[in-house]
Amino acid sequence: MPVLRADEFASLLPEAAGPDAFGLFADRPLCVVEVGGRLDVGPLARVLPCVMAGVAAGPVTGPGPVGVDILLTDDPSAPRPWVSCPDLPAALGSLDAACRAAPHAAIALAQLLRLSSDLAVADALVAESFVYSMLQSGPEHRAWLAGRPTRTTGPPAGSGPPSDPVAVARAGPVLAIRLTRPEVHNAYDSAMRDGLVAALQVADVDPGIDEVRITGQGPSFCSGGDLTEFGTSLDPATAHAVRVGRGAALWVHRCADRTVVEVHGACIGAGMELTAFARRVVADPATEFRLPEVGMGLVPGAGGTVSLPRRIGRHRTAYLAISGSALGADTARRWGLVDELAPVGR
Repeated sequence: MPVLRADEFASLLPEAAGPDAFGLFADRPLCVVEVGGRLDVGPLARVLPCVMAGVAAGPVTGPGPVGVDILLTDDPSAPRPWVSCPDLPAALGSLDAACRAAPHAAIALAQLLRLSSDLAVADALVAESFVYSMLQSGPEHRAWLAGRPTRTTGPPAGSGPPSDPVAVARAGPVLAIRLTRPEVHNAYDSAMRDGLVAALQVADVDPGIDEVRITGQGPSFCSGGDLTEFGTSLDPATAHAVRVGRGAALWVHRCADRTVVEVHGACIGAGMELTAFARRVVADPATEFRLPEVGMGLVPGAGGTVSLPRRIGRHRTAYLAISGSALGADTARRWGLVDELAPVGR
């Protein structure tokens, strides 16, 4: 993965709007620039059709260059929005491989984060749904669907009707919401989505509910979207209508100032995205966070491109989503994704 010096990058800028300098048609989905000084590509950030990464070796301070999508450094104490990578070449190699494996999704994710950071939450959720729905019909997601094994979930035949995927109980001013699909690590399916929305709608209109507490039953809080439902939507337009009309993200946001989420085990994809809207997040020290969607040819589609930048910044969100890297609870706490570490779900 070649790393451009600032002057080398500047020499390409006159041609930046053309198809042959950056992006998919130039076989450069990722552009990496050395940023020892201040590199300001802000005016071009919305038009560069590639993922823009800045790298710096040694100590870094302050917010870093304007306009880039990801900032990487080997400084272990780097502040936000930098991502600290002990092995910088290895991190760049992994990032480059991820962008080349799913260039449509990686570039669309960077472009979406540039746009939605300035939007109101409700508008940003609509923008996310547009991009997600478009990518559902793209070549990368179709290839991912074709390559995955057939999977089934749910109780064995003859075991009776399935239980509700969401359990709701009220104790005075506290509304307790529990995800109850432990046999699949609380994989997020349409039934769980609908149950969560119904419970949150009650909290939204009931002033007597002072706190909404969301937990997960079993070994994990939520393992992300139920893969058995991927590829089952009729078409991208209908998928967009369902996501905007029935999604849980807006309702978590509407109740956010009263919501506490306790996470443990796997907190992946939708589980991580919805959680980040809450006012307070408590995580078990062994919790692992991850955003796998770009590797599926998609972008986070449960509100993550909206909730996560507002907690950890768009640069760190872009890195997690494009690289697919796992984030431990300690780092999540330092970044601000988690507010407290405590034993949960044991």
